Amino acid sequence: MSSHAAPTAASDDGPGHASDGTAARTPPWRYAIGMFGTSIPINMVKGSVILYYVDILGLDVRAYGVVMTIYAIIDAIDNPILGYLSDRTRTRFGRRRPWLVVGAPLLAASMIALFSAPAGLDGVALVLWFAVFAILTEAFDSVLNANYGALLPELFPRERQRAVANGLRQGFQLVALVISLAVTPLLTTQVFGTEETTGGFATTAILYAAVACIVIVYMAVGVRENPRYAADRRPALLSGVAAIVRNPLFWKVGLVGACYGVAMALVLSGVQLYVRYSLGLPVADALFLQAVVILVAAGGLAVWTRIVARRGALWTWRVAYAILAVSFAGLFLATGLVPAMLAGALVGIGWSGMLATNDLIVARVLDADASTHGEHREGLFLSAFGFFGRLNGVITGLALTSLGVFFGYNSGDDPGQDPGLAFRMYLCVYPFVLTTIGAVASRLVSVPEPTADQALGGTAAAAVEKTGR
Repeated sequence: MSSHAAPTAASDDGPGHASDGTAARTPPWRYAIGMFGTSIPINMVKGSVILYYVDILGLDVRAYGVVMTIYAIIDAIDNPILGYLSDRTRTRFGRRRPWLVVGAPLLAASMIALFSAPAGLDGVALVLWFAVFAILTEAFDSVLNANYGALLPELFPRERQRAVANGLRQGFQLVALVISLAVTPLLTTQVFGTEETTGGFATTAILYAAVACIVIVYMAVGVRENPRYAADRRPALLSGVAAIVRNPLFWKVGLVGACYGVAMALVLSGVQLYVRYSLGLPVADALFLQAVVILVAAGGLAVWTRIVARRGALWTWRVAYAILAVSFAGLFLATGLVPAMLAGALVGIGWSGMLATNDLIVARVLDADASTHGEHREGLFLSAFGFFGRLNGVITGLALTSLGVFFGYNSGDDPGQDPGLAFRMYLCVYPFVLTTIGAVASRLVSVPEPTADQALGGTAAAAVEKTGR
């Protein structure tokens, strides 16, 4: 395909450099596969940490909420600093690649420790172990995703290329989700362990960590960063943060996107307990519900990507948001596995649309910032956006704590009188409210249209592509 053609230069001067001074092309699939590696560890955490610590080890939901709140405060401070350091990095290997290669094993190690709590830990000791390794895992995940996400607008400057690369990487993410969410309950509770023990979690975490490291490093050594970005002046921290905070789009897109992110975080973290308590089935049966959601989402990516090409990212984003909001009503009413799977299919359709568009909306904001200020500070900007992502942990913690207040569910040792209704509220009602707010608010958000070089099928883009044929 012409958009993937290699530069006309005959040789490279180093990683990311062609002899004519332009950026060497990175195949979209090589960049996209990185999403598989970054998704496996963190989605095991999101999907299983409550089951592991709260329901099996007996960690009180109030302690969970406190830890998540403390982490959000820490993350609000360290994320912009990490993004700033990434933007200012100048090495012969690029700006982002060193962070990816170093961050992968650190994320793997912290995730393994998180699911390897020593036997007999309880009380304050259990809370401290959870706090330390949950915070480290999330922090290293932030390092990886800020750098990985910053590469999307740099490697694929035109929205047509960007939509294809984003569709591919979301496809890889969904494959990872099939493994790290749908298959995990089977591995942890039946293959490597039981529903009442924790050994299966440690074994599964080691397996996933090894796969994630290999994939992330393979992706990182294969991407070709644009050398012109490294030639820009190095962004300053305080002025950069001030400019981002003063940008109205940062708040609009960040808050509206957070409604979606928090809703899906609730779904991912609560589905195993929804299956156990609300549907009255073994935890391993979560495999079937999650598989339906993920497979439908994977199948829908190609369709949503085509809709983006015809109607644009903003229009498609708004439609997908509305579909996702409606889908949670069906999950609340489901009384068995089959009805839940049918409702889950609709969740998959809406989720697929959000996967296909949400990062494109954010990328337009990054493009506009670079155009306005003349600095490529995608790492700082994405880290600042990561603050909204860290609301996931706070609101997840508050939502879980609310189950103790309203329904008496405090832990697996003290589940209250109606844990089934509690997790219908957690998995269905809370996400419905959040996505409804987001769907309505998305109608009030406008983002800059792509420039001629970035537009789908734009004249300038077409001219460039013709010269590459």
